[in-house]
Amino acid sequence: MATTTTVSGATAVVTGGRRGLGKAIVDELLARGAAKVYATSRTPEASDDARIANVALDVTVESSVSALADTAADATIIVNNAGLLAGQSLLRSPIDDIEATMETNFFGPLRVTRGFVPKLVAADEAATIVNVASVLAWIPGSGAYGCSKAALWSATNSLRLELEPQNINVVGVYLGYTDTDMVSGLDVPKNDPADVARQIVDAIEAGAPEVIADDVTRAARSSVFR
Repeated sequence: MATTTTVSGATAVVTGGRRGLGKAIVDELLARGAAKVYATSRTPEASDDARIANVALDVTVESSVSALADTAADATIIVNNAGLLAGQSLLRSPIDDIEATMETNFFGPLRVTRGFVPKLVAADEAATIVNVASVLAWIPGSGAYGCSKAALWSATNSLRLELEPQNINVVGVYLGYTDTDMVSGLDVPKNDPADVARQIVDAIEAGAPEVIADDVTRAARSSVFR
């Protein structure tokens, strides 16, 4: 039986929650009745909404993740959304950029998951962890970013199996370009972050294993997994 998590009255954590898709997820969780959302960034600012706690987090630093897990120990929904776009070429980009991308996009969500799982298990409630990946997990040519998202896709599926007995669902989110500041200069089809956020919260409440957020991603998935 799928693990479902009730959003109304819940406490959530959204990494990278101050802007872009992260902010849309925060807004959707609150619109659906979440009591509190910890929205993380490297440089947090005070929020005008008492339901939002803006807190500092560097997902590449173990002590920062541990501090967040202690601060937000009441959370039953964890959304790993923070990401880095760098290392376009595996051959020509600086190796530091490639390592930074893997540290942020793969090891970052893994650190956050490992930091929160003991809290979630101890709370003995249904819980959900969401990993925001990308259609580029399945399409070559995007360098370190695609590699990091492919690794996150694989880890998400493995973590789901590991955590199912603990009443914790792990949702993988796969999407194309989202209409945010990060890709504002690209002339490509883009999805609406509010629509993606709605699908994510739907998946949390339904206990779904994944979100295939847009037409680009649905087409890519069908071509890879025939």
